[in-house]
Amino acid sequence: MPRVEVVPALPVLGPDDVLAVPVGARGSLPDWLTAAAQPPVDPEFLAAALADTGNGGKPGGITNVPLESRHPRSVLAVGVGDATLPHLRSYVAVAVRRAQTLAESGARRLVLPLDTAVAPAGADEVRTAVETALLAGYRFRDTSTPHPPRLAEVLVVVAGADDPAVAAGELAGRVAAESVVWARDLVNTPSSTKDPAWLADQALGRLGAVDGVTVTVLGPDELQAGGFGGVLAVGGGSASPPRVVIATYRPHGAGPAHPVLVGKGITFDTGGISIKKNAGMREMKTDMAGAAAVLAAVDAAARLQLPGAVTAVVALCENAVSGAAYRPADVVRHVGGRTTEVRNTDAEGRLVLADVLAHARLALGATVLVDVATLTGAMRTALGARTAGLYATADGLADALRTAGGHAGEAFWRMPLSEEHVGHLRAQLDSAVADANNAPGDPGSTTAALFLQPFAGGLPWAHLDIAGPARAGRDEAEVVKGGSGFAVRTLLRWLEAGAPADLPEPVVRD
Repeated sequence: MPRVEVVPALPVLGPDDVLAVPVGARGSLPDWLTAAAQPPVDPEFLAAALADTGNGGKPGGITNVPLESRHPRSVLAVGVGDATLPHLRSYVAVAVRRAQTLAESGARRLVLPLDTAVAPAGADEVRTAVETALLAGYRFRDTSTPHPPRLAEVLVVVAGADDPAVAAGELAGRVAAESVVWARDLVNTPSSTKDPAWLADQALGRLGAVDGVTVTVLGPDELQAGGFGGVLAVGGGSASPPRVVIATYRPHGAGPAHPVLVGKGITFDTGGISIKKNAGMREMKTDMAGAAAVLAAVDAAARLQLPGAVTAVVALCENAVSGAAYRPADVVRHVGGRTTEVRNTDAEGRLVLADVLAHARLALGATVLVDVATLTGAMRTALGARTAGLYATADGLADALRTAGGHAGEAFWRMPLSEEHVGHLRAQLDSAVADANNAPGDPGSTTAALFLQPFAGGLPWAHLDIAGPARAGRDEAEVVKGGSGFAVRTLLRWLEAGAPADLPEPVVRD
């Protein structure tokens, strides 16, 4: 990733620099360019280039103008539309990606002004720009050939850079992006490296070094003693035994509220004895994206020194095929005693989530639960590759998470969980030999949520099924192909808001 810095004014531009210019609706150019005594590029010349290329400021549109003076070497006129936060993400990402291409022929720095013809940038815009510049410039490579040259620096220029609120936005954007990058690295690491023990060590190494964070790793013996029957069953067929990682951030003075984030961490999913076809396995190194997201959210919360406590609990297993693998018709006993009849070993994520949800409620003193999982292909079929499903037992929690997602630029669609919508589906979970079965049929994402709900007890609970957006098939805005780190920024924004789980009390006026 390039180094990102926020400054209050344009620097002296040289032959290693690329200058981005935000082009507003109908081709409007910002005042810092049109009113400058000595502009870095002639506004009339740039306006003519925009007209010639049909660049009217639509988000994502770009006109690349090399300059004869080479001071800067090139100007990138990029559409910013109405300068909303989504439009700003597009502007920054397009500029960063084009500048990365120019870096292969000598460019080293992207100078990226944020003040547009619409309005000067503030703290929210700076946070968004810093996040996007770092995330759009991310790449994961493991090749025998040298990596192509990359941008060394992105200079974000905003007139209000010295405002403390802007500085706080810069810090939040940087920390959020760095935590998302960690999550992306974990997701993108091949499963030949990424077994449960390796992933537990990564969590212990990173989070254990952060002030206020304690990390506990439960191995097979502790899992057996704790009654984690789902985790042990799913992980039993692998030569790499399962782990559960508990990472708690508790600053001095934290109140009694204790949100617990629960993550599915299947480091590779063959489907078990109910084995997947080859095509279905190709992306299964990403089946631990939920675990990566909740660990990274705690990482970011601790590094920003948020005032409230938060814990991440992740179940790490490899769902493999062997003589020791669990089987259809087995009965699994979970933390707390509830039992499940296994009808499909490829419905393994809910079995491990059941254990850690119950453990969070019964042993960790959770006051609100949010689980994150690449749980069902049905959710990707329903909502596509960019939107996650959100199930919640409390309207306030659902609204707070959707609001957080809106600020983070991550899309969630609330799915029905009320009795009038899904009550008739509960009978599909019935089992003649256990409390429930793990493969109750369609609609797959909703019946999976109904399976999980009892393990949350009566606590406010949300289930985020990120099967679609957890991995991306192409670059778009700040998302790059591969593991996306989806949900990290939403969870962080929710924690920054105090992890609300209830609707606010109405204001009563005399």
